[in-house]
Amino acid sequence: MSAPTLVASDLDRTLIYSAPALQLSMPDAQAPRLLCVEVYQGKPLSYVTETAADLLVELGRSTVFVPTTTRTREQYGRIHLPGPAPQFAICANGGHLLVDGVSDPDWQRQVAARLADECASLAEVRAHLVRTADEAWLLKERVAEDLFAYLVVERALLPDGWVKELAEWAEGRGWTVSLQGRKIYAVPKPLTKSAAMREVARRTGAGLTLAAGDSLLDADLLLAADRSWRPGHGELADSGWQAPQLTVLDERGVAAGEEIPRRFLAAARDRA
Repeated sequence: MSAPTLVASDLDRTLIYSAPALQLSMPDAQAPRLLCVEVYQGKPLSYVTETAADLLVELGRSTVFVPTTTRTREQYGRIHLPGPAPQFAICANGGHLLVDGVSDPDWQRQVAARLADECASLAEVRAHLVRTADEAWLLKERVAEDLFAYLVVERALLPDGWVKELAEWAEGRGWTVSLQGRKIYAVPKPLTKSAAMREVARRTGAGLTLAAGDSLLDADLLLAADRSWRPGHGELADSGWQAPQLTVLDERGVAAGEEIPRRFLAAARDRA
């Protein structure tokens, strides 16, 4: 059998969209029909268009499709994408590699060893976050999978320069800071989606790797893939981030969520 095509894609604001992130720039009567793919506390939370749903079904059948997310395993478990259940999924920004829904223990050990050797501890970074955040704009403070930390903030009240100062402090300790919507993530640099993607490519013998994402935490994934795409919105778009193998899409919001699987399928067909 020929080597498969591996597709590793970010989820939130790349393939799936909450109501505020849909960015529908058209009259209501022309808006696309939507399919709910996530329910939380009894309420619909995330969507794809019906066209995107059809594309995702085909993608799951014709490639090694690997959902790749900063979400925890529990948060990822709320998502029900159209198509066959993926054999592999990457959660917690690469901290967990799921194989048939179960976190791979060998991968967990590799991640733990890298974190112990290459960056400051979670306890140190979390203490700094709590100490420097202001309750005037801080809504929640959370630790994800005992791997990284994030804040939920009232973005309109967030002081200018605070995220930049945090990023500079974290840089010297081997951590990355990313602002996505109302969340500020502090993530260890050794904790990457790209490392987990390479592991899946090794296990599957993939002959071509494709990726998509919209945030700073997706940059390493986009660089590691043979071809990659980013939407016209998001943290990478705001900074004008580019890479040789990257295609920048004009589409924003849920329209990008349609175009990205369409590009994945076209690239896989071209290879075939």
